[in-house]
Amino acid sequence: MRVVIAGGHGKIALRLEKLLAANGDTAVGLVRNPGHVADLRDAGAEPVLLDLENASVAEVAETLSGADAAVFAAGAGPGSGTERKETVDRAAAVLLAEAAERAGVRRFVQVSSMGAGQPIDAGAVGEVFAAYLRAKADAERDLRDRDLDWTILRPGRLTDEPGTGMVHLAPEVPRADVPRDDVAAVLVELLSDTTTVGATLELTSGNTPVGEAVARL
Repeated sequence: MRVVIAGGHGKIALRLEKLLAANGDTAVGLVRNPGHVADLRDAGAEPVLLDLENASVAEVAETLSGADAAVFAAGAGPGSGTERKETVDRAAAVLLAEAAERAGVRRFVQVSSMGAGQPIDAGAVGEVFAAYLRAKADAERDLRDRDLDWTILRPGRLTDEPGTGMVHLAPEVPRADVPRDDVAAVLVELLSDTTTVGATLELTSGNTPVGEAVARL
């Protein structure tokens, strides 16, 4: 399987790339910083320099050509302001989905966030985080209207704790943390799964093995 991953140097993406490489799959990581190329190669991924904030649909579609699946795992990051939540978390996701349609890459998995699509109290969460959730929700809405075999994954609060391989995965789960290791493991399962097409799933740590959690869906 050849999988193109937007946000290829992100913490989830690097873990995903390592897992795919270990499975004998080809992970193609899209990055905008040449300084990140070596890290992707160390993870077993094929790096491609492409800035999704400035690329055209045609350029992204060319990169997707011949792929079996696409994963949107990009994000503006915690240090960014409201403007980049719009240009990365929403616009770049829309761009990748549109390019996937043009390139004929049907399987599309989008990493979103718990809280997306829910009422937002900007006074309680802060304007930047509110902008992030709005951007994620807008990207979700765009994807649902596309002719793609999409799945949206909404993880809980992400941690760098070692993964346990045990998760809670369902259309709705109580808010909780989840290690990035386990998010990546779930993404691997989703990429080859067809029963979750058209599903929006929430993910936290739990007591069900990853493979079983996906199979139950």
